[in-house]
Amino acid sequence: MDSSQTKTEKDPNLQPILFGLFLSMYLVTVLGNLLVILAVSSDPHLHTPMYFFLSNLSLADMGFISTTVPKMLTNIQTHSRAISYVGCLTQMSLFVIFACMDDLLLTVMAYDRFMAICHPLHYPVIMNLHLCGFLVLMSLLFALFESQLHILIALEFTRFTEVDISNFFCDPTQVLSLSCSDNFSGNMIKYFLGAIYGFLPVLGILLSYYEIVSSILKIPSLSGKYKASSACGSHLSVVCLFYGTGIGAHLGSAVSSSPKKDVVSSVMYTVVTPMLNPFIYSLRNRDIKNALRRLHNRTV
Repeated sequence: MDSSQTKTEKDPNLQPILFGLFLSMYLVTVLGNLLVILAVSSDPHLHTPMYFFLSNLSLADMGFISTTVPKMLTNIQTHSRAISYVGCLTQMSLFVIFACMDDLLLTVMAYDRFMAICHPLHYPVIMNLHLCGFLVLMSLLFALFESQLHILIALEFTRFTEVDISNFFCDPTQVLSLSCSDNFSGNMIKYFLGAIYGFLPVLGILLSYYEIVSSILKIPSLSGKYKASSACGSHLSVVCLFYGTGIGAHLGSAVSSSPKKDVVSSVMYTVVTPMLNPFIYSLRNRDIKNALRRLHNRTV
């Protein structure tokens, strides 16, 4: 069984430009996240909970972009946008796993910042290696569970022999819409999954930052306030980028019926966001920059 990701014909002269553009973005993303992982793993100063979660976030970002861009590059080269039924379910499953991992790891990182700023004396005891490993493991298990939910729902999709998805990959939202016999059931399922894996993590992040801001306001010195707030700047930027592009992609597909706008918003969410994350953390974080500098000096 085959499904078609889109049948919109592209300008042939544009194909090499798109291929070079997305290949460059993919290589930059993989290289940037690999550098973050190498910097954290090679520098003893960065063997802390915050950077442990950051290295896992970088790993999830590499998986996130690798589920969509390599297939898209293959499609551009072969001038074929067809994908098998099994391939579509596999791509959707991996996409959900890594997207959910990003979602939950950002929530865990918000909790880590909450503990570091609001309970600094208890932080080293509470955020130990065992708890950090447990939080990452639970994030993975929840991501796997959500992926299986999507697969079970999409199995109703088997009665179709050929379908069109107005995107450059098997978008879980669009696949679920095709899998459900009526719009009401599809909307209920999407709202339920969105509440569990979207609203609750966002609520956790908002509550964490509410407590963080309250604690920062109680610090008497300006230097102390700046030091505490700078520790959250990079994480807050990544959170706004991830959820901003994600909400924009989902709202755009719900409000607009234009396939081109759906693709543009999906590219922002699935390609641009994981590409920018390592730059945000490296440019705004002195520890990462120093670790990368030391890593470079050892290799040269």
